[in-house]
Amino acid sequence: MRILITGGAGFVGANLAARGMRLGHEVVVLDNLSRRGTRWNLEWLRSLGSFELVQADVRDSAALRDLLGVRRFDAVFHQAAQVAVTTSVADPRADFEVNALGTLNVLEAIRLTGQDPVVIFSSTNKVYGELAQLDVAQCDGRYALPAVPRGVPETAPLDFHSPYGCSKGAADQYVLDYRRIYGLRTIVFRQSCIYGPRQMGVEDQGWVAWFAICAALGWPITIYGDGRQVRDVLYVDDLVDLYYRAVEAEPRLLSTVFNVGGGSEQAVSLLEVIGMLEDELGRRVALRFADWRPGDQRVYVSDIDAARRAFAWSPRVSVREGLGALLAWVGEHRTVFEGAGAPE
Repeated sequence: MRILITGGAGFVGANLAARGMRLGHEVVVLDNLSRRGTRWNLEWLRSLGSFELVQADVRDSAALRDLLGVRRFDAVFHQAAQVAVTTSVADPRADFEVNALGTLNVLEAIRLTGQDPVVIFSSTNKVYGELAQLDVAQCDGRYALPAVPRGVPETAPLDFHSPYGCSKGAADQYVLDYRRIYGLRTIVFRQSCIYGPRQMGVEDQGWVAWFAICAALGWPITIYGDGRQVRDVLYVDDLVDLYYRAVEAEPRLLSTVFNVGGGSEQAVSLLEVIGMLEDELGRRVALRFADWRPGDQRVYVSDIDAARRAFAWSPRVSVREGLGALLAWVGEHRTVFEGAGAPE
């Protein structure tokens, strides 16, 4: 196959590109290289084999049309995004232009050039908002949603919160509607907490990687709230596996929107992740606590049964195994992270 990966030098994008190269596919990486770590990821990809780099921005509709006008693609993995809620609050216009308008530009470039690839969009569980309709309980030192023990299903009402939630939610709906109206072969993955190597985690985005970086380097970790918040986490290799399975399965799909995460079996609290990191390192991690952040969900867990059925897929990497691999990767590249400096 020939695959286009927007945001292909980012965390998930680089892992998708690496898998595609290993499978013998022709990989085209489109990225504006604005984010920290992208050039480093490109060096890693070059060490694995050959791929094509197109340095462009999804906000540039002409560049997208030019690329898709001369190259035919079997699959497009749309990963390019502004990914932090805090950044979206500080600059909602830029957030909208990257996430909503950028996605529209990708869809329009495909439509106007008459291409017919499978298009998989990286959406987010934030489209469900605060889940105010579900009562939160405490059980065994963590928060839970008793009404949905398997996790939040795709039928949960959409409720966009924050500029980030609005921009990604609008993009999510455009991707689905372009299948209905124009017949594009689009799929939406509403992703939960993805983690693993190549992730340059920071405090307000990529929290699992941020915790691992801080723990490995002996930096203190700030917990906002009480640490009993629960998320389902998914190791990046399992996510990449799902993307490639979805391309093959697309002609048989009855539904095209899927919640994607570790599911109820890989749901962990922040404090449980800290404990696992301490077990791996054989020492305590310095913690400090701060007030809850506005809009922070007490608990979010994805119901991934639809993805299991549609793609004969399940997460295979346990949380402990994944954290161990992430810590090992951070340790191998600790000078990169030390150069960024410890948090204040």
